[in-house]
Amino acid sequence: MSKIRIILILLTLIFLYSCSKEVEEIKLIKEQSQNEEMISAYKEGMNFLDSGDYFAASKKFLEVEILLPQSQWAPKSVLMASYSYYLQNYYSLAIENLKRYFKTYPKDKNMAYAHYLLAMCYYETIEGEKKDLAPLILSKKELLFIIENYPDTDYAYDARFKIDLINNILAAKEVYIGRHYIKKKKWIPALNRFKNVLNNYETTDHVEEAIHRLVEIYYILGMEKESLKYASLLGYNYNSGEWYKETYKIFNKEYKVSIPKKKKQERSKILSKIKNLF
Repeated sequence: MSKIRIILILLTLIFLYSCSKEVEEIKLIKEQSQNEEMISAYKEGMNFLDSGDYFAASKKFLEVEILLPQSQWAPKSVLMASYSYYLQNYYSLAIENLKRYFKTYPKDKNMAYAHYLLAMCYYETIEGEKKDLAPLILSKKELLFIIENYPDTDYAYDARFKIDLINNILAAKEVYIGRHYIKKKKWIPALNRFKNVLNNYETTDHVEEAIHRLVEIYYILGMEKESLKYASLLGYNYNSGEWYKETYKIFNKEYKVSIPKKKKQERSKILSKIKNLF
């Protein structure tokens, strides 16, 4: 009887080992199949991207993440999908995707690029000083984060340039509101706006006009000493500028001037470097 029990135990162990080995082999085959399917989908996404079919590219890249969400390809695919959305001007989708990337893959090595792409998505929705400033503030926040945390990257170099452009728009907003207060004859709020340009955006293109407006307001208020002080400041720094001519006109009514037009800004191309990352 004991011999029969021993034989049964041995047969059971052999059977279980055989089944376990078969399951492992099936699992290995399945994983290899998924991996090949994932790589194939990623390559298809890159082909769509190269051909300009950004919508199809974004779908393929997201397929890769679904196939193997724990693989090293998953975070790359999320970034590529976000970049594809960006190229389609689907900025809200790109932003949503990038926020998910930060939450899901907080230790991914391409974090600097992700922050830069997010900053650019906000940046591209900026419409000027007369529109909503929320995208400006959000973009500037991301760009400052890049400069602080990734100072030696190309992204940081371009971020500094973009922040200068953003500050220029923020200064333009202050000037725009200041002009509005002048029309309403609200002199104190107007003064505060133009002084804010001098204090916080002194390297922008709008400092010259801000100083001129201070000259103008103080002259209207009868505070000639203050008006002359800012006129001297303008003359010292911008004595050949158009706004100095406007200031001169305040004291000499017969002097005729013209105001220069603003130049159009160009869109950044640094994001195209994404292909070199992967």
